[in-house]
Amino acid sequence: QVQLVESGGGLVQPGGSLRLTCAASGSISSILNMAWYRQAPGNQREWVTSLTEGDITNYRDSVKGRFTISRDNAKNMFYLQMNSLKPEDTAVYYCNAFISTVLGSPNVYWGQGTQVTVSS
Repeated sequence: QVQLVESGGGLVQPGGSLRLTCAASGSISSILNMAWYRQAPGNQREWVTSLTEGDITNYRDSVKGRFTISRDNAKNMFYLQMNSLKPEDTAVYYCNAFISTVLGSPNVYWGQGTQVTVSS
């Protein structure tokens, strides 16, 4: 079994920063691709950023230059550094990863979500 757990959310003022962490645990062989999604109240879940096994990053336009995805392979963790936060960034943030395990074929896993609120 593989589990993803997010942490680092909270309340921050506009212009502030937060760093989200996604910790993967279980029978992990390697984390292939990873991503962050978010869901604001009344909206569908949307893709925010992704990082491939080959270190290719992509960002949605609204977060380019403000958000950075990174990872620590040795710790099976990946991160989302969020700077210059705006009220429209308020959402529940979910980590997502395509993970190869020692037990079978790779699969997609989701974390439980962490709330980010940007407000003065």
